[in-house]
Order: sequence, then C-alpha cells, then structure tokens
Amino acid sequence: MAVTKIKPVKSTLSKALDYIQNPDKTDGKMLVSSFGCSYETADIEFGFTLSQALDKGNNLAHHLIQSFEPGEVDYEKAHEIGRQLADAVTKGQHEYVLTTHIDKGHIHNHIIFCAVNFVDHHKYVSNKRSYYGIRNISDRLCRENGLSVVVPEKGSKGKNYAAYHKEKSAKAKLKIAIDTLIPQVNSFEELLSRLQGLGYEIKRGKYVSCLVPGQERFTRLKTIGADYTEEAIRERIEGKRTHAEKAPQADRGVSLLIDIENSIKAAQNRGYEQWAKIYNLKQAAKTYSFLTAHGIEQYADLTAKIAEVQTASEQAAATLKDMETRLSDMAVLIKNITTYQKTKPAYDAYRKAKNKGSYRAAHEREIILHEAAAKALKSAGVSKLPDVSALQAEYAKLQEQKEALYAEYGKRKKQVKEYDVIKRNIDSILKKDYPLERGKEVGRE
Repeated sequence: MAVTKIKPVKSTLSKALDYIQNPDKTDGKMLVSSFGCSYETADIEFGFTLSQALDKGNNLAHHLIQSFEPGEVDYEKAHEIGRQLADAVTKGQHEYVLTTHIDKGHIHNHIIFCAVNFVDHHKYVSNKRSYYGIRNISDRLCRENGLSVVVPEKGSKGKNYAAYHKEKSAKAKLKIAIDTLIPQVNSFEELLSRLQGLGYEIKRGKYVSCLVPGQERFTRLKTIGADYTEEAIRERIEGKRTHAEKAPQADRGVSLLIDIENSIKAAQNRGYEQWAKIYNLKQAAKTYSFLTAHGIEQYADLTAKIAEVQTASEQAAATLKDMETRLSDMAVLIKNITTYQKTKPAYDAYRKAKNKGSYRAAHEREIILHEAAAKALKSAGVSKLPDVSALQAEYAKLQEQKEALYAEYGKRKKQVKEYDVIKRNIDSILKKDYPLERGKEVGRE
C-alpha cells in the first residue's frame, strides 16, 4: 500500500530540492528524474515560470510524498509508480523533480512540482478535493502494480488517511495483503509464496502463521476472521466462497445478485431473506431486459460482445494515452522555445562581453535558463525554431480532441463494467459458468 501527503513549499525552494536529491538517499542520484526542467537547475526554471504567474500567491511549489509499505515494492518499481503519479497529477503542464529515497525502512517518493503551470501560467489549486484525487490515483497505481491498498472500514468515517493507516494492526495489514493476492493466484501454496515475496515470513504447523514486515509476533490466519482460515482462503481462491465482508452494491441500474447463502443476515432474518429474494428477481428481470434490448440470445453472443467492448475500451485508452503524451511533449517544446527566445538577448550580450565572468555573475539566471532551454531543444532534435503561435494553436486543437477522447473512453469503460455485471448476474442465476458451446438461449434457460 502507499500513503500520500502533500504540503506547500512557501520559501527555500532550492533547499527543498537539494534535500530530496540527496545522493545518500537516492543511490548516488540514480533515483532522481525530472519533467519539463533539468533537476540541476529546477529552482531557477521554477522561478522563471512563477514570474509569469497570472494569479500571485504564496506557494512556490508543492511537495508530494508517497510512502510504500516495508517489503512490498522495490526501488525501481517505486520510482516508476512515482513518475506515473507525478504525470497524472501535473497533467504534463508543471515542471517537477521526482526522487526515490531508499535510506529508511520504507521506500518513499518525493515529488516537488512548480505551483504554476508553464502552459497558461495558472496556479495549482491544492485543497481536500485535489488531495483525494491524488490519493485515488495513487491507489489505482498500487492496484495496477499488484500492491495492497488501504480501504477505510465501516466506522472509520472522519478519520484522515494517514491516521487510518497508522492505526492498522498486523492483522489488518495481513487481511489487505491476502485480499489483494487472492484474485491473482491459483492455489493456497502460491498465495503463501507470493506473501513471502512481499516480505512476510511463513510458519507452518497445525495452523499457518504469518509475520508481517515490521512486526515482532506471528499472526495465525485463523485469528483474523472467518474468511481467512486456510480452508476459507482455499475456497475463495477456487471461487467456491464469496468474501462475506464485501456487501453487494448497485451498479447504475444493473447489479450483482445477492448471495443469500453467504449472508449471515439471510440466515437470521426472515424479513431480510424475503427482501433479498424479491431483489434478486428484480435484478434477473433487469438482466433479461438488457439481453433482449441488445439482441443477445446465447451465452456465446454475450462473451463475444464482452470481448468487443473490452477491445474498444483498450483502444480508446491507448489513443488517449498517445494524445496525452503528444500534448505533454508539445507543452514542453513550447516552454523551451519561449524561454530560449526571451533569454537570447542576455545570452548574446554575454557572448560579446569583454569581461564574461563579470557579465555572467550579473545575469546568471538568464544565462542558465538559456543554456538549459538550448540543451533541451537540442536533445529534442530541434535545429530550427518552429513558430510558437502555430504550436499554441495546434496545442489548443489537440486539447479539444483530448476532451472528446476522454468522453469516448468514459463511455467505453462504462460499457465494459455494465457487460461484466450482466455476465456475473447470468452466471449467478444459472449457478454455474455457462459453457460456450451450448446453443440454448439464455432467456429460455
């Protein structure tokens, strides 16, 4: 799991950047990277962007920290996750420096990004809403990379993210690790092996016990809940048991059938059981209506349609990612061309100056900015400067196309989720996976 926090940098920007780039913490600066600037001159490049801010404020930058659970991730993957987080937060419009610290018991990323973007020079708005957005992005990246995620439990409302994480006991951490791994493994033995790979020690005996990284005592699986005994975990891996702690939720008009057999309430409360039966019948009716409306009669037709919408969703995601990369590259190019042109007079005067040392001392900021921009343009293969106005017009047009792609991707993603729910509903109604070769109509069944 990764815990995030963000704080403003109001002064001593250079000191903050020097701290996160400390060679002793970053494997001799091997774990330092940047975007839109050179990390060696980031404070000066940030300052140049800040000087063009349309709305003045007290913040020079924002310092984002992403901390990982001990033993859960290696430094290379942590740095890559940090880069993906920084790109998602800054949207290719803010200079940032990313470093990964490996000198402590837990690996953690530091991201310092300029408080003003270099595209339209507006300030980054940092508040609760933007922080929750950062946290959600971090959680998504953790899931995509097979890492555990903190999920607030019932009754935790009002607790902040850091406080909730701090209160997690060894048992709760072990639960999260097991819940994360179960969909990824094919056997109980593989699950134990994956736990060991994450730094957990395993002790076998009459009961299997695990030692959570950072803890001193082993924890028996059977003590952390009914869903975590060896037998229950094996059943969950084989798909014979549903995680009882996960309550069914509606999904935009089409929902999973309630698993009454695994519901304690259904066993104890006749009123609840009657409601559940009625609810299930309603969902079955909605599923039938969906299949009828979309002309799906056979199970093979459904799986073919699912494959179709999944492919369309993946293609939309790939197109969107390419567009974001193109926009990001173009924004940096415009920034470097603009910086190059604005600082060229000072640099030309420096080249002609009789006392170069004295002139450089007096105009060091402009000279460093010009040299950094020239270096970046050369690395990008730019020999002749393009027209900035034309680039800006093209950038604006691409932004409009990106918005349309976002809408298309959202539509495809919703389709994938809807069809997935329909399939699971059908499998639940039929009480088994429906064979592809059977030709009977689903509605008739």
